[in-house]
Amino acid sequence: MKLQLIILLSTIPLALFAQQKERVSVLRPVGKSEVNISIGGKPFTSFLYPDSLEKPVLYPVHAANGTIVTRGFPLNPKAGEPTDHPHHIGIWFNYENLNGLDFWNNSYAIPADKKHLYGWIKTDKILETVSGTTGKLGYHANWVNQHNEVQMEETTHFQFSGTAHQRIIDRVTTLKAVKECLFTDAKDGMLGLRLAHELQIPATEDQKFTDNKGNVTVVKAGDDHIANGNYLTSEGKQGNDAWSTRGVWCKVYGKMGSDSVSIAIIDHPKNPNYPTFWHARGYGLFAANPLGEKIFTNGKSTKNLHLNKGESVTFRYRIVIEDGETTSSVAQLNAMARAFAK
Repeated sequence: MKLQLIILLSTIPLALFAQQKERVSVLRPVGKSEVNISIGGKPFTSFLYPDSLEKPVLYPVHAANGTIVTRGFPLNPKAGEPTDHPHHIGIWFNYENLNGLDFWNNSYAIPADKKHLYGWIKTDKILETVSGTTGKLGYHANWVNQHNEVQMEETTHFQFSGTAHQRIIDRVTTLKAVKECLFTDAKDGMLGLRLAHELQIPATEDQKFTDNKGNVTVVKAGDDHIANGNYLTSEGKQGNDAWSTRGVWCKVYGKMGSDSVSIAIIDHPKNPNYPTFWHARGYGLFAANPLGEKIFTNGKSTKNLHLNKGESVTFRYRIVIEDGETTSSVAQLNAMARAFAK
């Protein structure tokens, strides 16, 4: 009997064992504004929502091999990494212009006399934490102005899963208008991720970025021997050419240490203005923004989103993080996108 079992096991491809799902642990420490997620007994990410942050974030984010794929700054700076855009923390979801308030660019760096121009996302309730083959985390938050007047309610549900070389985050966020809400077409939104230094595209010249309040951030070029990343979209756009184009998915990939790492964001057909525009910058911002059509098309068309009081809109995204000598091919990412669409 043992011999027969050994023979049967030997006929199963080793790849099948590698793809077995690992257990996900979702734990909320007592007295802390965080939820910690581990997969296969190793840290994956933490959901952070303290009052000191202007929005909730997933930070840091690890690949299955333990490599941290998000930038450390500003919460845990690493030597030599860029310190631009202090509002870029881990993975987040917000928008540049909701009812005239800028939720995207808000951070500790905004002067006190300018803070009234910005919005906060304040998490007030953890709805669920579930551990298992698939981990689950749900929360409720309010999008508010400086006077804590609620513009929208947010309900978000995450599902986390992983194998020996893969991590997946599925995010479903529903925004309900507490008062009439207008998302005015703007560049900065909606799902954002700030990449580790290695996954940046090497810069060949200094870059200046100005937000809608006139704040200028300079990203310096130089002899960067760390950055080696590249973008690829479902439509075949590569590198900096991915920015402002549309696609079902976009991935960034590069070497981190001796290993290959890739991160893909997959859009969903039920999302507004599908397929999304990619706000994918070489300096390390990787974002999906379906509502930035005006700037992404050089003014040829505009996409504003209006919600009457009580109306809601839902956004669905899948993030796939992989490591190893071979990460998902175009055909495999297309298959993932089809599966996610169902």
